[in-house]
Amino acid sequence: MTLIKPVSDFRNYNDILKDVDNGNRVYLTRNGHGAYVMMSIDDADHYEQLKAAYSVMNDLHRAEQESDAVSWVNETEMKKIMGIDE
Repeated sequence: MTLIKPVSDFRNYNDILKDVDNGNRVYLTRNGHGAYVMMSIDDADHYEQLKAAYSVMNDLHRAEQESDAVSWVNETEMKKIMGIDE
């Protein structure tokens, strides 16, 4: 469950930490606009893993598109390009 609280509530940080400990993200606002988010370390680690996976998938997708545009190189041609004699 997403909780949104004004940053002024951070004065009672123990209450906010209880909400975070219950598996929630707490969004803190300043002047009615989002300013900060508090989440558990596990959630932050999971978020970083998802970002890394997305980046790899994006790179693979771009490489696939480029290879489709340029065409694939078969094994014999690759060995020739790399200078590997059979």
